[in-house]
Amino acid sequence: MSKTLFLSPPSFDGFDGGAGSRYQARREVTSYWYPTWLAQPAALVPGAKLLDCPPHNIDIKECLEQARGYDHVIIHTSTPSLRNDCKVAEAIKANRPETKIGFVGAHAAVLPAETLKASPAIDWVGRKEFDFTCKEVAEGRPLEGINGLSFRTPEGKIKHNPEREMISDMDSLPWVADVYKRDLEIEKYFIGYLLHPYVSMYTGRGCPAQCTFCLWPQTIGGHKYRVRSAQNVADEMAYMKQLFPQVREFFFDDDTFTANLPRAREIAKKLAPLGLTWSCNSRANLDYDTISFFKDCGLRLFLVGYESGNDEILKNIKKGVTTDEMRRFTKACHKAGVTIHGTFILGLPVETPETIQQTINFARELDVFSIQVSLAAPYPGTELYEHARMNGWFTKKDKTDLVEGDGFQQSTLEYPGLNKDRIFESLEEFYHRYYFNKFGKLLVPRKPSWRIFKSMLEDREVFARRAREGFEFFKSLAQRRTDLAASRGTPASA
Repeated sequence: MSKTLFLSPPSFDGFDGGAGSRYQARREVTSYWYPTWLAQPAALVPGAKLLDCPPHNIDIKECLEQARGYDHVIIHTSTPSLRNDCKVAEAIKANRPETKIGFVGAHAAVLPAETLKASPAIDWVGRKEFDFTCKEVAEGRPLEGINGLSFRTPEGKIKHNPEREMISDMDSLPWVADVYKRDLEIEKYFIGYLLHPYVSMYTGRGCPAQCTFCLWPQTIGGHKYRVRSAQNVADEMAYMKQLFPQVREFFFDDDTFTANLPRAREIAKKLAPLGLTWSCNSRANLDYDTISFFKDCGLRLFLVGYESGNDEILKNIKKGVTTDEMRRFTKACHKAGVTIHGTFILGLPVETPETIQQTINFARELDVFSIQVSLAAPYPGTELYEHARMNGWFTKKDKTDLVEGDGFQQSTLEYPGLNKDRIFESLEEFYHRYYFNKFGKLLVPRKPSWRIFKSMLEDREVFARRAREGFEFFKSLAQRRTDLAASRGTPASA
């Protein structure tokens, strides 16, 4: 077994490379998801180490120093960070030429040849689910005999091995708890709407929903929801409770934890005696009785992708839920006392100035606790990417150029009657109109702002955290204005 380092390299300041279904980028406030996609194969390889640089403030110098001690370095890459990750790989090779380097992640899965061509420092890339691919590489097996792997031969040719079968027995994967405990400082991980400190984990992979923009089901996880047994999940949760007594909330990061409701209910029932506070991703289609049952078993919050307030756009992206269903679900959550963090996306096909206003008004009507507004991100391997390519919606020749130089999202799509700058500007308008009423130049807080302020008054730690997040939020909006001005070639003050 070769000495193996699983690496999330230094990148843009505040870059969240561990982000899930939608995009990897810098957020409006400091946010870091757990690098579970690397922790899982790391748990399969004896003696391996997981080094997650961004949240731990590990710079390139320290990263290279640590990587020098490993025979094999496996880097989790993404479309926005590929260029940076290649530079890190080249620096690792320059320090220690005999080090073998593999790239994994959605970008490598979809574009294996292009990823290998991006840098001569990359020896191989893992496609689809790469857990056991990484394990077999670490065991020293010949690259040509490992399924699910693409590699460069000594002659410089790129060879693609047969696909690896998707994992059917999810209980065969080891728990990530010990890797988290050994290699991560959990207090470094922040998500604005989750209690701190939090821990996230997967209870299954894949999602039956067909959303055209969603990255992981279309590239790695698949559309079949493959799950761990309820007892396996409950046992790890009990173990994590002992391992991390300081944790205030556990988050199930499955694309849609509620996709299999009988199983979700079984897990919730087993969690109830543990006295845990937990949250999860959910579609906006549950009834009151189900929501209330989850609440009684420790559920605090749903992360819900509403995406748009326009039913035609929801149909275009194959969301599978209507605005009326979303309204009923949201009212049921309010009644049951379950908090919602709602996410919305601007620039989905085919956005217009009118649909943007419709979505903002829809969000105001729903009145969820907090929101996140993203720009449509057409990642390679998604239907959204293909639709944009076929219809000429891309604004740049380089279709993989998704973030600005500072790591914030770009507006990469535009439509007849709605250019990319207007979509970009709408993001700030969305936040302002959700949290404030505007009277001339005066911004007066709306109910969502007062709710957040009330939570600050109830907890000194929350007060300090929200104050920091508020500063970061308004600073990030100012930076976005600077990015927009730069793209237009106008002064930032404009």
